[in-house]
Amino acid sequence: MRPLLRNPGFVGLLVYRLLGMLSYQIVAVTVGWHVYELTRDPFALGLIGLAEVVPYFCFALFAGYAVDHLPRRKLGLFACLGLVATTALLASVAWGTLPAGGFGFATATIYAAIALNGVVRAFLGPVYMSLFARVLKRKHYARGAGVSSVVMQTGLVLGPALGGVLVAWGGKTSAYLVATGFAVAAAIAISTLRVTEPPAPSERAPVFKSIGEGLRFVFNHQVVLGAQALDMFSVLFGGAVALLPAFIHDVLHYGPEALGVLRAAPAAGAVLVGLWLARHPPQKHAGRLLLYAVAGFGLCIIGFALSREFWLSALMLMLSGMCDGVSVVLRSTILQLSTPDEMRGRVSSINGIFIGSSNELGAFESGLAARLLGLVPSVIFGGCMTLVVVAATAQLAPKLRRLDLRELQ
Repeated sequence: MRPLLRNPGFVGLLVYRLLGMLSYQIVAVTVGWHVYELTRDPFALGLIGLAEVVPYFCFALFAGYAVDHLPRRKLGLFACLGLVATTALLASVAWGTLPAGGFGFATATIYAAIALNGVVRAFLGPVYMSLFARVLKRKHYARGAGVSSVVMQTGLVLGPALGGVLVAWGGKTSAYLVATGFAVAAAIAISTLRVTEPPAPSERAPVFKSIGEGLRFVFNHQVVLGAQALDMFSVLFGGAVALLPAFIHDVLHYGPEALGVLRAAPAAGAVLVGLWLARHPPQKHAGRLLLYAVAGFGLCIIGFALSREFWLSALMLMLSGMCDGVSVVLRSTILQLSTPDEMRGRVSSINGIFIGSSNELGAFESGLAARLLGLVPSVIFGGCMTLVVVAATAQLAPKLRRLDLRELQ
């Protein structure tokens, strides 16, 4: 792992990712509190996710095309400046410096800022994934994916925690301004990144033809499609995080202080396994290991549903995070090793649609299943469906099942 941390390009890229994620996560926490203060309507909170995910889906494929045809650092800088604009706009709403327009105007402005965040998010992932392959040698992709997973999970833990503290102690405006500072720092990190850009293509293919090439590559590549579909459907059916408040109140009989522990448990497990995989990158039988990891995730979710003890529930969630961490590292490595450099932006954007849709739809599926089946049976059902998905993937994608990463290097 030490050679990776001595690589200034890789370290700079990790700094860019962490700073951008911290800015994004602080906004995600603060804006929910802000909107609920203005509306006192839980439905308005659901509209925050919709306001972001619709622009993201609309722009994701075009962002992938842009990353494959334009300078990647400049696009990363553009995305960071978009974060700066979003957070500055939200800070203006919180501070009351925008022209008076009444209660509805403030809420509409917040949703507009979140929609801009969705557009920005469409660029952040493809830029990172495409530059990842420029700062590391192929033989270091697996170790790099482990370190990257640790950084990502750290941001997912620190960002919401920092956002909550900032709102509690300094108010919404302070939280937004700190997020602006992180976005500015991310812009500086990407603009000073030491990396060589790939040569510009001699001819730019028509946009929709180029996007179609990316889609055909993914859907005709059994290993890439199998890995992405496995992750998508396992998260879609196996996610229990959306139901944590109900589990804490109705099953475990704890107060809101338990929510932070249970939400952090999967990320803590992912950090631990990411550190291990950064030092011991998987090579042999990578496909089987990926299938075992996702199956382990499903079993942990079933164990969580059956638990009636708080610390056992936290342990099950931490183990599920460890299994998910293995899956993330292997999937990222497979994606990097299998994708031609000239298609990294488009393939990464398609991967983002897979993952983004599974998170959003997974929360909806969890709520719907809980209403139809009951709280505990719905989570058990989700864990069992994850096991079914693993079995189906192993049967339908034999190349993934037999994959050895050394064959791709």
